[in-house]
Amino acid sequence: MIPPETHLQIGSLLFDGLDQIDLTGPFEVLSRIPNTTYRVYAKTTDPVRDVKCLKLTPDATLAEAPQLDVLHVPGGFGQEALMDDEEVLGWLQQQAAGAGSVFSVCTGALLLGAAGLLRGRRATTHWASFHLLPLFGATAVNERVVVDGRWVFAAGVTAGIDGALRLAAELRGDDAARAIQLYMQYAPEPPFDSGTPERAPGAILDQARRAVADITARREATARRVAGRLGIDAAKG
Repeated sequence: MIPPETHLQIGSLLFDGLDQIDLTGPFEVLSRIPNTTYRVYAKTTDPVRDVKCLKLTPDATLAEAPQLDVLHVPGGFGQEALMDDEEVLGWLQQQAAGAGSVFSVCTGALLLGAAGLLRGRRATTHWASFHLLPLFGATAVNERVVVDGRWVFAAGVTAGIDGALRLAAELRGDDAARAIQLYMQYAPEPPFDSGTPERAPGAILDQARRAVADITARREATARRVAGRLGIDAAKG
């Protein structure tokens, strides 16, 4: 736990085509951590659209961001367009090097992988991209939240809330995280038990896999190409 009198700078990456819950779910937690400043950063200050066209506006540009104590990297279909973006990948490298904590949600982990930051780490991501983690040199762990030292990885979408609460506890203690959870009334009771590939009915899982087959294939092709650029043996993935 970091001393409560230490002020923390928390920042999230924003980009076109992200999944807004990857951003806004953790925001509900991270913005309520005591004695912190939370900001959202993007390549420009122009509004962007999430994967379902929700408009989101950054607070400042990547270049204007201070050295962050906590770096939050969301995912979504728009992640694919950034896998060769030198400005974004360089910013992730720079911020991760100086941050006390790095937190990815969903396919934000693939962006960290493209930045060469997953080698030797235990990580997780959305179930549709889980098999790609070894291509970036990571050990894929099939858990909702994976903690690897100062790095926290959350699986798909809503798992970002769980990961953010774990991170809040690491930063300010369990009671601070519990207080945030209570304020949010975060006590999930889903009407169906279909939230993972292991629990979803076979027909539903097949339908879901077909729905993301194209983006998954593109992500795999990109992951293998990036692995080559990074000097990682993609054949092991």
